[in-house]
Amino acid sequence: MKFNCKDIENRVNIPKHIAIIMDGNGRWAKKRLLPRVAGHVRGVKRVKEIVEYCAKIGVTYLTLFAFGRENWRRPADEVTFLMKLLYEQLDKEFIKLHEQGVKIRFIGDKSRLRPEIRDKIIKLETITINNTRLNLNIALDYSGTYDITQAVNKILAQKITSITEEDFSKYLLTYPDVEPELLIRTGGESRLSNFMLWQVAYSECYFTNTFWPDFKIKDLDLAIKWFNTKERRFGMISEQLE
Repeated sequence: MKFNCKDIENRVNIPKHIAIIMDGNGRWAKKRLLPRVAGHVRGVKRVKEIVEYCAKIGVTYLTLFAFGRENWRRPADEVTFLMKLLYEQLDKEFIKLHEQGVKIRFIGDKSRLRPEIRDKIIKLETITINNTRLNLNIALDYSGTYDITQAVNKILAQKITSITEEDFSKYLLTYPDVEPELLIRTGGESRLSNFMLWQVAYSECYFTNTFWPDFKIKDLDLAIKWFNTKERRFGMISEQLE
């Protein structure tokens, strides 16, 4: 069943921050004897549906792993198609999300993107900066190790010699967002694949065999329902939480 305002009033715990590793596009296509790129096209449509639903049920932050730094190793024609698809969607679906009050931010190394893509990203981030309905992070040319490394380099550039864990998080690309409470990975794999290594230290990790193009609202509801069965103790015992 879908969550609604009444569910929230009845104390269904909707995670403030959900992070999703959107995996399985290529295998979804292969299973249907289609080219891999067909899975990516279908996956984009699923992004729109999930983002809109998260905004509706009150998720504050949503981070989607769209393209990892390791993904540059894929066949050149597939990478080219993915970049072309991104370029097209920046003017289509992403603009529609802006009209719905979604703040959009791209996290990752933008230096390796084509200039025309970088320009559109900057424009989109600028026009959505004051939106408040949902904070959407698109992890593009991103990895957790890159995020930590760039944070260290910022700290070194400021000649800081000692730092706390709390202060270190302020240099990560996701700052000032709260850390994800729920991490979802579709596609049947059960690893982080270098995604948000610092931020997901205490996330509840939900792995599903469902390929991303088939991951519907009902599947997200199941993940949130599973999340609600977890007692988040952060090193404490149950009695301390009462």
